[in-house]
Amino acid sequence: MLLNLITMSSQVEFPQLFDRCAGIDVHKENVVVTVKINQKADQTRTFGTFTEDLLALKDWLQAEQVTHLAMESTGVYWKPVFNILEDSFHLMLVNARHIKYVPGHKTDCKDSAWIAKLLMSGLLKGSFIPPQEIREMRELFRYRKKQVGYRVSERNRLQKILEDANIKLGNVVSDVFGKTGWAIICAIIDEQSDPTLLAGLAKGRLKSKIPQLILALNGKITAHHRFMLQTSKLALEGIQQHIDRIDRRLEQYIQSHSTEVELLETIPGVSQETAKGIVSEIGFNMSVFPTAQHLASWAGVCPGNNESAGKTKSSRVTQGNKILKTVLVEAAWVASRMKNSWFKAKYYALAARRGKKRALLAIAHKILIAAYHILKEGLPYKAPDLKYLHSK
Repeated sequence: MLLNLITMSSQVEFPQLFDRCAGIDVHKENVVVTVKINQKADQTRTFGTFTEDLLALKDWLQAEQVTHLAMESTGVYWKPVFNILEDSFHLMLVNARHIKYVPGHKTDCKDSAWIAKLLMSGLLKGSFIPPQEIREMRELFRYRKKQVGYRVSERNRLQKILEDANIKLGNVVSDVFGKTGWAIICAIIDEQSDPTLLAGLAKGRLKSKIPQLILALNGKITAHHRFMLQTSKLALEGIQQHIDRIDRRLEQYIQSHSTEVELLETIPGVSQETAKGIVSEIGFNMSVFPTAQHLASWAGVCPGNNESAGKTKSSRVTQGNKILKTVLVEAAWVASRMKNSWFKAKYYALAARRGKKRALLAIAHKILIAAYHILKEGLPYKAPDLKYLHSK
């Protein structure tokens, strides 16, 4: 039965939309390319992934007068190929899940030929590839997010060292890495161990908690603890330097789009950093998304469709853009706790029926819809009337 299906799929003639096209199967060390020209026999060649090899691939495709290309998004290996070919051809990047060949009959040559056949028949849907400027912003923002994660991890490690020395600074100070907490940590590193002197470094409102600080700072600090604290301090300072450097670079990209970023900040829960994260992932040109619902589906913040025999089996959200989804959920968390906010009222109305997690994702969905219209129309956010909420 399976063999019959394979034979039938290879014999079916799909409608032809392009005369000359090619499918590219991308790997780390080579790319396999199949050129289809009308109904002629396919031509398949294998090229390396060095720049010289990719330029030879480009020359061959131009010699064959190929107009349209398609390739799957394999890891990061598609990027060099895309960068070299994007200016000379109509190039389509396709989700690998949408172009899988028949199981048991998979080879690199068949994969590239299958991609070319689907492309020629107009059966492929290209992925969203932002312009070069947005791709660079995206890389900066994602790298910054990684650095912030490293900073959190290093801070947790430092607090673990303090606890190991029985320094209960976190029991008294809400922010261990604020002015008072950091001054005390630096003094401990400088071999100061007198609890009274350390507590005397308190600033602002913490001066009223000096007695509690004296008790909290009465621990057993060894030379090993000081060494580890100093090492963590140096690591934190280095990470902060990386973050500051990335921020300065990211700011250079944002300067020419400061108006759009300021408009996004009018959305409740959206800070400047959140706005930068949104535009780094979706860009400023919303014409690439037909509707706001298409953008929400691409981001993975709207219910999925899984219906069979008239029954809805599941409405779980798709994976989408994980970085953008994280940014939106963080903004939704802030918006759901803002006083006199429509988002807050909507969150609690949904949470009562659907649970807190689904309600939070629904608010993230609404924030993205608002961002879409703001970037498309160039107008600030306008909150809906609460009467509309109660009428739904």
